[in-house]
Amino acid sequence: MDYQWSFGFLWHYSWLFVRGVEITLAYTAGTIAAGLLVGLVVGMGRLLPSKLANAPLVAFIELFRCTPLLVQLVWFYYALPVLTGVQVPAAAASALVLTCYTAAFYAEIFRGGIISVERGQWDAARALGLPWWKLMRLVILPQAVRRMVPPFINQSVIQLKNTSLVSTIAVPDLLYQGQLITSDTYRPLETYTLVAVIYFALLLPMTWLAQRWEKRLAAR
Repeated sequence: MDYQWSFGFLWHYSWLFVRGVEITLAYTAGTIAAGLLVGLVVGMGRLLPSKLANAPLVAFIELFRCTPLLVQLVWFYYALPVLTGVQVPAAAASALVLTCYTAAFYAEIFRGGIISVERGQWDAARALGLPWWKLMRLVILPQAVRRMVPPFINQSVIQLKNTSLVSTIAVPDLLYQGQLITSDTYRPLETYTLVAVIYFALLLPMTWLAQRWEKRLAAR
């Protein structure tokens, strides 16, 4: 098949690509920030000795970690209104699901980073008579955060890629704009090639940052 590649027509749709990138980055930044906050609360709650307090937190984490993100998006957008009688806008459903999904992973990163600090550090801080919040702020968290940064960045890279799934419920992100352009031009190869290049340009700096952090931490 002698296919004639031509990318020139995409210039006329540049504003759609720009709009798509803006929405993609907004969803990425917003859900990462919200996910960090929710993940911190859930992760710290997982450190409580009470099994009763831990049960709903474990259920939350496993629910979002062990089901596909696409299924979650479709369920929240289509099934939840049937159960509650309240129609959830696509933008709100996407933000909620992406936040909860990444929060489940961030929570385990927080918990894993904190419990990875050597037991001697905990005992020494307690021997000094530090209250729990000072023990965490002055002794444990400064050491744990160094270990958390690389997985946080890696999960954030994944989150940017995950935002492409919101196009399935008509949120006008970068991939959705590509779908609109394809339906208007019938040139999917050029359109999705450019979409892939844009995603690559957005993700590569974050990947390099994660690698640099890992090397710096390994050298210490």
